[in-house]
This record gives sequence, C-alpha cells and structure tokens, in this order.
Amino acid sequence: MILDERTYAIKPAHVRDYLDLYVREGMELQVSHLGHLIGWFTTDTGVVNEVVHMWRFEDAGDRERRRAAMEADPRWQEFRAKAAPYVLEMRSRILRPTAFSPLR
Repeated sequence: MILDERTYAIKPAHVRDYLDLYVREGMELQVSHLGHLIGWFTTDTGVVNEVVHMWRFEDAGDRERRRAAMEADPRWQEFRAKAAPYVLEMRSRILRPTAFSPLR
C-alpha cells in the first residue's frame, strides 16, 4: 500500500473558490477514477493558502494506471482547465507506511 499526498498552493483569498469548484465538478469524477480517498485538508497555520489531499493505492502500478485513466478522461481535462487559474504550485509525495502504522 502507498499513499499519494498532493499539496496545492492556491492563490490567496481563493481557497474557498477552488474547493467549491472541486466539490461541484471534480470530486465525483476523481473518486471514480482514483478510488480510495483518505481525505482533503486545508492548512490552518503556516502557509494558509494550501490544500492537501491523500489517496490510497495498492502499489505504484495501481496508482499509475488509475491516474493515466483519469488524465485521459476529457471530463477531467475540462475540470483541470477550470481549476488551473487558482493553482500557484503543486507538490506530490508518495508515502509508504511503516510496519507499525495503523494505515497499512
């Protein structure tokens, strides 16, 4: 099992706009492709214009197949075009749980 952690820096004062757009037009589609959503989060301290979301995959191959199918979906491309003006930066990390982690 791996976790895909994605952090997006959103234009200041537009986090709510970005999240509203995602809930309206992106979330159902993304979940249908990627499967197991761990959660979506906003930052409360530090850099406060960030959103973080985490997805669970069986392995790197599972992640690659699911993300490729999503990227090939014209509906996802349409959503990304609408969301792109809000995004300043994106970072992605793959996390592997330790042997004693509750998430394994």
